[in-house]
Amino acid sequence: MTGADALSAVLVLPAGGAALLALLPGYRASSWINVATSFLTFVAAASLLVLDRPAPGDFLRVDDLNVVFVVLNTLVGFTAAFFSASYIGHELQIGRVTPANLRFYHAMYQMMMFGMNLALVSNNIGLMWVAIELATLTTVLMVGLYRTHEALEAAWKYFILGSVGIALALFGTILVYVAAQPVLGEGMPSMVWGNLISAAPRFDPAMLNVAFVFLLVGYGTKVGLAPFHAWLPDAHAEGPTPISAVLSGLLLNVALYALLRFKLLMAANEAAVAPGPLMIALGLLSLVFAALMLYRRRDIKRLFAYSSIEHMGIIVFAFGIGGPLANFAGLLHMVMHSLTKSAIFFAVGNVTQIKGTQNIAEIRGLTQSHPALGWGLVLAVLSIAGMPPSGVFMSEFLVVTTSFARMPILALILAFGLILAFAALLLRLSGIAFGAPSGEDRPMHGSLVPLWLHLALVYLIGLHMPQPMVDWFQTVAAILG
Repeated sequence: MTGADALSAVLVLPAGGAALLALLPGYRASSWINVATSFLTFVAAASLLVLDRPAPGDFLRVDDLNVVFVVLNTLVGFTAAFFSASYIGHELQIGRVTPANLRFYHAMYQMMMFGMNLALVSNNIGLMWVAIELATLTTVLMVGLYRTHEALEAAWKYFILGSVGIALALFGTILVYVAAQPVLGEGMPSMVWGNLISAAPRFDPAMLNVAFVFLLVGYGTKVGLAPFHAWLPDAHAEGPTPISAVLSGLLLNVALYALLRFKLLMAANEAAVAPGPLMIALGLLSLVFAALMLYRRRDIKRLFAYSSIEHMGIIVFAFGIGGPLANFAGLLHMVMHSLTKSAIFFAVGNVTQIKGTQNIAEIRGLTQSHPALGWGLVLAVLSIAGMPPSGVFMSEFLVVTTSFARMPILALILAFGLILAFAALLLRLSGIAFGAPSGEDRPMHGSLVPLWLHLALVYLIGLHMPQPMVDWFQTVAAILG
């Protein structure tokens, strides 16, 4: 297999899987085809780490930056599909979904993976926008899978706010094209990333400044940054739990990737406004706002939805600071958050099926009633709260120390937000994990393998980060500037 073959497989496998799954009526066959397709896509993506990469074209490229996102995207996509196979099957048994809905669900899952993968390997700003919109629309449809009033309302809110965000991102993309046109000419040359970066110093800085504001608000809505976050808690709470894992662990990263690409474009033009301060401000606002909101959550899925807003704020803050160490910390935190938060939703999916509720007050004593699940959730929450020796602790430590060295006042705000969120999560965890068991539990149907696999990765990286991974992240951090 060549690098070009692997790149093609990353796109063709999910697209072909979506077409096949749309035709299959049986649940069991379609669920495992979904898993197999996701696994093969991950294998193809991982092979890009070792194979010679194809030369960038007008539409597709693979480089050190996007290969991080692609490998992470396909890994979590595979583990979420594996968890979904048992989870969504139980939802069918208890009548929450119909066989026709499940056929639709599996087809949309692979179409979502295709959209996200395409966005990450796009070498064209227009194609990237189309791919992100495709991924958004498929997740909107899956959020409303249960067809309840609340699920449809959440899907509608996600569609409306997501459409506003993507429309603003489109306008920003058009402005970048307009800025490039006098230098690169009309048509395709003015939309290719490589051309844009090399010619950026000659672009009109005023046009770039306006474009970046629209891009930051537009894609920032997709990232879930406050105050553009209103769709995110509802989408997480009302959609199927495997999709909550994918939303937190993957789709937010895809929008972040788009922001980072445009940040590089802005940085290449010295006369344009520095994107860092805007990203720092939105990152800190998201962190502190989400940390405060954690105290008021009564729904367990909404609780961890606000935790996602908090951590995306930390990541955007780190990339806003910039520099080799802050960028390294931002990349590490993005990877650790994706693995940990998806693990949390895998655990929460099992918890809500066992208890028959998402109300935190009715979920008690999991470490006694279901030790493997309960302790898995404890380790996942301790990780996302930033406790050592998890990888999240390592990344947060790097972000805090870097910000103290360069921006002490902002570092105090960052530390305040982290402490607030830490206390809120531990407050909720104490009753959920260690309280007296309450109510009559239903049998557990979901697999715990994805949960413990993610936890193993997060804690192993926290204890010792492999040198090849360090070298890889250092290279990407240098690219980000």
